[in-house]
Amino acid sequence: MYMIIGGEHISGEGRKTIEVINPATQEIIDTVPAAGQEDIDRAVANAGKGLKEWSQTPLYERINCVYRFADLLEKEENFKKLVEYEITENGKPVSMGEEDIHCSAYICRAFAEKARNFTGDMIPADAEPGTKDDLILTVREPIGIVVNIVPFNYPTNLYCFKTIPALLMGNSVIVKPASDTPLANVFITDLLLEAGVPANALQILTGRGDMGDLLVSHPGIDFVSVTGSCETGKSIMERCAGNLHQCHMELGGNDPMIIFEDCDLDKAVKETVSGRIGNAGQTCCASKRYIVQNSIRQQFVTKLKDALGKVKIGDLHDYETEMGPVISEKAAIEVERQINHTIAQGAKLVYGGHRFNHAFIEPTILDDVTGEMDVAHEMEIFGPVFPIIGFDTIEEAVSIANDIPYGLQSAVMTEDIKKALYIARKMEAGSCIINGSSNYRHNHQAFGGHKKSGFGHEGVAYTLAEMSNTKTIALKKIFA
Repeated sequence: MYMIIGGEHISGEGRKTIEVINPATQEIIDTVPAAGQEDIDRAVANAGKGLKEWSQTPLYERINCVYRFADLLEKEENFKKLVEYEITENGKPVSMGEEDIHCSAYICRAFAEKARNFTGDMIPADAEPGTKDDLILTVREPIGIVVNIVPFNYPTNLYCFKTIPALLMGNSVIVKPASDTPLANVFITDLLLEAGVPANALQILTGRGDMGDLLVSHPGIDFVSVTGSCETGKSIMERCAGNLHQCHMELGGNDPMIIFEDCDLDKAVKETVSGRIGNAGQTCCASKRYIVQNSIRQQFVTKLKDALGKVKIGDLHDYETEMGPVISEKAAIEVERQINHTIAQGAKLVYGGHRFNHAFIEPTILDDVTGEMDVAHEMEIFGPVFPIIGFDTIEEAVSIANDIPYGLQSAVMTEDIKKALYIARKMEAGSCIINGSSNYRHNHQAFGGHKKSGFGHEGVAYTLAEMSNTKTIALKKIFA
């Protein structure tokens, strides 16, 4: 496949290429070019031209482009192709792939609806002496050239969550997809251009992390939005600092799920499984530490083991398949290493624990996890692993939950609503989900982390705000 610069499809001819590998079969399904400095310079120069054109395009025309794009996503031939990319380059089961594409189309329409009435403010001038005859208002303006760094785990969905609001606010956009999953991103970039976005207002550069470093360091860009690991976020911030680029960071987490003895235990197990098995555990906000009251811990572990034994893993084109591989054999080897490391630190392997068929990981239960173990703190396992930590008192549960440097989301299972709200207030995280897994994301919620999990918020109204600048206009003595 190609990358797209100024509307031109750029092949790998004369350039290094990157192989795109199907994680389920280890087959090479395509290659993409590895962009270099000249490609980046050209894309940024084009984006400057695109910004002038696109920012002057009336909002209603930008909205119409997005509606056309959403329709193209769900057009039968495009929909089937995108679902196949979700399966072959990402490793998702077909049912999850279809859900992702439908959700992406919904997100686009939701952004378009909100953009039409995303208004500024009228400030009461008479709130201060000497200004009663003034008129003060705010308007939204484009930030400029936006670089969106899209992760591998939800390539279509998060492409739309970043790129659509940036375009609606009049910015020009350069997309840098994950090197593991570039194909869907290139394909939907073509669809957006077909929907009417000018060629210079939207471009996509393929490459590995070194190309991304060059891109975010470029003095010609204005804003970087990234979803990735904490280490990736730190590196990007350092590179942006030299040019004072604005940043939005949605980074890693080690989200806690507190399970009290008074909960509906069957529901707790169901939420635990669905919240971690989806996408083979590769979701930033998925629960990754299960803090279970000791009075029910063994019962919970037994029920969880039984439930995981029924999870269907295998043919990704089978609608009954619930879980596929992690993104690559390299990633699977790292998850297996983390499992073995936790066992070596004293955890008890109850179920699973092994890698198979290169990139598949067995759903794994690790019991008797203690606060001294790495998995209880900074070690985020990006795979279908269930570390179980026991507790006795509510204060102990809160202490364990917050004893990490991250704070993306959190969850609590209890039938006592006062206890649930107490926990929600105490959680040092961007969200707390009551009676559900932390793997919950409403398209309109303020989604964003505390502590090292990042800053800024995504969500329909929130991302439109992130992707625009606020300007104040004051008409002095207009009513005098």
